[in-house]
Amino acid sequence: MNILETHHIVKQYAEHRALDDVSLSVPQGCIFGLLGPNGAGKTSLIRIINQITAPDSGDVILGGERLNPRHIKRIGYLPEERGLYKKMKVGEQLLYLAQLKGLTEKQAMEKLKIWFVKFDIKTWWTKNVEDLSKGMQQKVQFVATVMHEPDLIILDEPFSGFDPINANLIKDEILELRDKGKTIIFSTHRMESVEELCDNIALINRSHKVLDGPKRAIKEQFKTHTYHVEYQGELDTLPTAFDVLSTQVTDDGFVRADIQIPPDAAVNDLIRYLLDRVAVRAFGENIPSMNDIFIQAVGETND
Repeated sequence: MNILETHHIVKQYAEHRALDDVSLSVPQGCIFGLLGPNGAGKTSLIRIINQITAPDSGDVILGGERLNPRHIKRIGYLPEERGLYKKMKVGEQLLYLAQLKGLTEKQAMEKLKIWFVKFDIKTWWTKNVEDLSKGMQQKVQFVATVMHEPDLIILDEPFSGFDPINANLIKDEILELRDKGKTIIFSTHRMESVEELCDNIALINRSHKVLDGPKRAIKEQFKTHTYHVEYQGELDTLPTAFDVLSTQVTDDGFVRADIQIPPDAAVNDLIRYLLDRVAVRAFGENIPSMNDIFIQAVGETND
């Protein structure tokens, strides 16, 4: 089941087409990576989902209904440009934002007590936002984004400015929210975070969707049928269909080689051939990283 669908979204700003026929399906209960270079159209799409702007054409469907103002309470949005009121006290501001999202003051207090303990920020209630560090402010804004327990949570570069400890804290919260059935749209340039967190991804480049689907299926699609092997001995030749792409000697005297085989070949044939001739220490498939896929897909659509 999809919690969010966009159908043929077009958005034009003067002479610039920010989104051109973009259709996406976001499964419920997943972490969905929205990827793309700067200026690709990601932020334009996020703003449309949040009803900050409207598409020129196309539809957005949330929970089976066409997007409408009632849906604002079902969405939590953490923008890349943080938007807290600098002069307000942390507790006062969070109470205000919670009530904008439909919570009563009593409900908001109960939820905020839990979050202030969880994030170890109990002493921040009476602090002015401007007196907090950037990372501390982002913790507060993350709480503001999720405390009304929205069904769909949109995080735009959520780890920007965090030290590794607090970045891990937020990662754990994102995974916990997913495990509770929430859906997270996660926009980032950090491919290591995509590797670690995302279940599904979509890649937008130059206003068009160029790639989408489950992360595992996309990695399968971009496989190069290459394998790495570390061995000792002499490997003078390989069967004609196999191709040595590179070799290097490791610090402890082993040879590491990258070998490509045809898509219809059996990897066991390569393993048997190697075992008959050299002492193999390590063997494995070269799985493309999300960074490799990002660069390849963007490069192909820029040609």
